[in-house]
Amino acid sequence: MKFDIAKLIGETTDYDKKRELEIRRPKSWCKSVCAFANGSGGSLIFGIADDDTVVGVEDAHKTGEKFSEIVKQKIDPIPPFNFNYEVIDGKTIMIVTVEPGDQTPYYYIGDGQQIAYYRMGNESIPATAIKIRELVLRGTNRSFDSLSTDYKFENYDFSRLRSVFHSRTGKEFTENDYESWGIVDRNGKLTNAGALLANESPIRHSRLFCTRWNGLDQSHGLMDALDDAEISGSLIDLLLEGLAFVRRNSHKMWHKSPDGRVELPDYPEDSVLEGLVNALIHRSYLEIGSEVHLDMFDDRIEIFSPGGMYENRPVQECDIMQIKSRRRNPVLADIFSRLKYMERRGSGFKKICNEYAHQVNYREELKPTFRSNDSDFVITFYNLNYGMSGDNSIPQSSPIVPQTVSDRHKLPQTEDNSTPGISSNVLDSDNPRHQTGTKLAPNLAPNGTKWHQAQFSYSPEMYNFFKVLRNFPGGTVPFLATEANISERSAHRYLKILKDSGIIKRIGTHRKGYWEIVTPKTEEKGEEEQ
Repeated sequence: MKFDIAKLIGETTDYDKKRELEIRRPKSWCKSVCAFANGSGGSLIFGIADDDTVVGVEDAHKTGEKFSEIVKQKIDPIPPFNFNYEVIDGKTIMIVTVEPGDQTPYYYIGDGQQIAYYRMGNESIPATAIKIRELVLRGTNRSFDSLSTDYKFENYDFSRLRSVFHSRTGKEFTENDYESWGIVDRNGKLTNAGALLANESPIRHSRLFCTRWNGLDQSHGLMDALDDAEISGSLIDLLLEGLAFVRRNSHKMWHKSPDGRVELPDYPEDSVLEGLVNALIHRSYLEIGSEVHLDMFDDRIEIFSPGGMYENRPVQECDIMQIKSRRRNPVLADIFSRLKYMERRGSGFKKICNEYAHQVNYREELKPTFRSNDSDFVITFYNLNYGMSGDNSIPQSSPIVPQTVSDRHKLPQTEDNSTPGISSNVLDSDNPRHQTGTKLAPNLAPNGTKWHQAQFSYSPEMYNFFKVLRNFPGGTVPFLATEANISERSAHRYLKILKDSGIIKRIGTHRKGYWEIVTPKTEEKGEEEQ
């Protein structure tokens, strides 16, 4: 009978099946043991034919002893493994579970060769030189970004890092933070993470190439590219200038609704942000001469980064919503988490897809795609407005989403698309002040009201300013105005509106303080319980 292997070892467990333990050809299964130990583990199942028919093994315990003997002779160092035996229809199968090793790389030794194998998909393949370097670092419990360099801390400037940290958190960056964050070692030398974050990064292959191609591909023509940029320096500059490149080469459509104007961006900015952060932080910096590429076409954006998934499994074979975080560069990941550009729990892929799904123009075929092999990783974002114009910009099946002070807290809707708890006459279409969006709804009151229920009439400009303020609470008025692409006068006016309405409050002094978004205690408690 055929046997369902997944029910026995789990849906997500990597495995190889063998009809028998081949003693004369041990390489056929030893390379799988080696690859599992060099990766995230796996199982070898002996006594299963190629068509999943159970054939069993003779004298299972003796087979296990022979397995152990050969592994000790052929694999160095000896990987961690254990046995389990199952009887199915009177036939015994042997399951060998190989755990992820902590002494990588593990080598197969035989036929005059010493080869380190690793898994790619359902195959065990020889490791490249770059992969072996990664395995060596893992075996010493180190990562590339944690290694010390010969660059002296005193010769480099980190003003960009300090200013962005203050702008995004409202906190001061102290001298002690350089060492505690892993930017500099005890001897005053930069780590690789520090070298990547310096204003003038000495790591030359840390670059971002951006191109806005003319059309749907890179085919040569009269005008191949409409815009391009080669960005170098601090990783923070690569991120911010990459986002700026996408902004200036994107468009925003809009749809007039009874409650105001609904913005229809080509790409959700938070999704692009997550994609760029992923490409810059989780890329392999061991691949000298390879950079991150951002290619914009009429219908999509493709972000390429060197290095596949850290655990080597092709991302297209994984459930994007269930991928667990394994960080190739944990020091950089921690720093960008402190800068509030990413979350420690590693939910970036899920966030990318969720941000897309919340867009008015979203359709299932426009869901971002992810693909990888042993050396590359590519995220593709699809243009939500491509091929649409006028009334076609909003699919008939898509609801008109009410715009609120936070795009992460959508208001619940009744069957008639009204907002429960909000009076229908709050927005008066005949009132010019309401049309300009500068007057707050009279029932806006944080006290005793959940934050996502605080709604006001606003212009897209004011909403964009609020999002900038939320991301840069310590930013100065000129800085906030520049980021929001408005005048300083408008920035002052919007700050006053938000402050007078109890949405924000000032913490600290005028020069060294920051703005805090006011969230009721009842809301905070609910978020903690999630």
